[in-house]
Amino acid sequence: MPVVIGNLETGRGSAHPGRAILFEPSAPVMFDQAWESQRLWQQRLLEDSSAPEAVWLLQHPACYTLGRGASLEHLHFDPEQPPLPLFRIDRGGEVTHHVPGQLVAYPVLDLRRHQADLHWYLRELELVLIDVLAELGLQGERLPGLTGLWLEGRKVAAIGVGCRRWITQHGLALNVSCPMEGFEQVTPCGLVDRRVGRLSDWLPGLTVEQVQPLLRLALARRFGLVWSASP
Repeated sequence: MPVVIGNLETGRGSAHPGRAILFEPSAPVMFDQAWESQRLWQQRLLEDSSAPEAVWLLQHPACYTLGRGASLEHLHFDPEQPPLPLFRIDRGGEVTHHVPGQLVAYPVLDLRRHQADLHWYLRELELVLIDVLAELGLQGERLPGLTGLWLEGRKVAAIGVGCRRWITQHGLALNVSCPMEGFEQVTPCGLVDRRVGRLSDWLPGLTVEQVQPLLRLALARRFGLVWSASP
């Protein structure tokens, strides 16, 4: 049976090739709670090479996160008195804003089962996003030298990952229908003069509930995953 951690569940059981446990909490999950769940699963894979991989698809209450070595100059507020919860975390990249209406994916994968190449993994996550946008009739773009996804010059998705002995955590955040005010309090991903957008700017009325099945399918296809809702 799954072990409940807040409103996240953590499974137990043996793996078979391509099998991944899929967690889709119905309510927004606090960032630190989701982060702890990823770390627990990462540790499980480090200790048991036969354990199943796992992916979380969820939303967060409004917060900010800072990657390893992120510069505080990209915060437009006093970090000692942030307007929203602020987390310094173990992923690459600069500051990121999470908020309901943004769809987040956290794959905890053993890259040795796929391709032990972090550059390859980042590019595959971008292709996952391109696949999702294509299903919506939108053409996502990659910019040379930058990680993430753009649409008509506006960044609609951020990617930041952590990796320990080829086991990943963190992932991607796709702006679907989220309010944009919180992005004005930071320089997102440390990119000056790069506007941020959301998919509903192009497809009014679009919801996370409509996009989530597309992201689920794109992740399964790109990484050869077979979803399991229970161990």
